[in-house]
Amino acid sequence: MFRKRESPVRRVTLIGKPGCHLCDDARGVIQGVLAGLEGTRGAPVVEFAEVNLLEDAELTAKYSEDIPVVLIDDEVHDFWRVDADRFRSALTGAKR
Repeated sequence: MFRKRESPVRRVTLIGKPGCHLCDDARGVIQGVLAGLEGTRGAPVVEFAEVNLLEDAELTAKYSEDIPVVLIDDEVHDFWRVDADRFRSALTGAKR
């Protein structure tokens, strides 16, 4: 009778490099938000990946001064610092 509504799948990509303390901070914020959303009704399914800037010449040329860069569904969401509330809202579609 009632069909279960599928949660949307969102892709989050963290572009950074080893030894980058801001990248470590961003990773912590992202992981914290994702852990908080896990199991929440209506929360999106999130695929999280990290990309090493140093292994991609195109990304290095594009983002070397801006890391860490966080992409949501291949669109730039944030760089340098990640705000947890803004990130959560972007994933869930909730207004701040």
